[in-house]
Amino acid sequence: MFDDARRDHKIVPTLPGLLRIAVIQGLPSLIKSENMPNKERKVKIEGAGLTAKNFMERLAVYKSDKELDKVERYFKGNDGVTRAFGVRFSDVFKTAEEFSQMPVEEIDLLLNSDFYEIRMGAVSIMDFQAKYRRATEEQKKALFDLYLRRHDRLNNWDFVDRGAANIIGAYLTGKPKDILYALAKSNDPWERRTAIVSTYAFIKNGNTDETFQIAEILIHDEQELVNKAVGSWIREAGKKHRDKLTAFLDRFATTMPRVTLRYAVEQFDKDEKEYYSNIKRVKVSK
Repeated sequence: MFDDARRDHKIVPTLPGLLRIAVIQGLPSLIKSENMPNKERKVKIEGAGLTAKNFMERLAVYKSDKELDKVERYFKGNDGVTRAFGVRFSDVFKTAEEFSQMPVEEIDLLLNSDFYEIRMGAVSIMDFQAKYRRATEEQKKALFDLYLRRHDRLNNWDFVDRGAANIIGAYLTGKPKDILYALAKSNDPWERRTAIVSTYAFIKNGNTDETFQIAEILIHDEQELVNKAVGSWIREAGKKHRDKLTAFLDRFATTMPRVTLRYAVEQFDKDEKEYYSNIKRVKVSK
């Protein structure tokens, strides 16, 4: 799912395994530890401790000067205000899991932050909640609405890749998907990326129609990080329906951006890759 992230930036928003014991000053009664050895103890924050303020204070424990160049390395937005908090993403995801029961209203407050990692923590908490087996339809709808309402704060490729499939795509499974087609036509490249990344939820269930239809809308997108997402997710769709992928490539390989084509054929055999790589290009008039 995060293949393009791994290739381009050497990081992938994967979830941490066992969590080390957390020492949270001022919140001892709000910590729930699983029955595990001390060095590998899971921690959950509960009740009144599930606030945006406490999350930020907890995350500050991990701050390091080495991480302060994170925005320059990974942030591709251009809002002019986003800055680094100075925390490794592995610690962001670990802390997000600790606060995974945070109310939506508090998550909304985290999204106000200008700090890159804090907003990543917010979308990670949303992602955890969207995946809960016991999450109600009302809870999933609240997360869906929050993601879309605050999409202006999810203005980087990794925010989208961290949450779109589970928060948006999974919620839309079995429902009308008009919103994805609207997002695909948005002026905002991150909303367009959400449109294609969200379809991963359908791909996992064997439904690839939406992926290829949205990819067709985005096939000549001018934003490289949209191009890469299109290539990545039609490749994933091709794992379910190879014939649909080859039919799509036969229609668009001559005009799609080279990076999209390269990502799409990544798992083809050598002869197939050479065929599509050497295909005569046709310039698309704008």
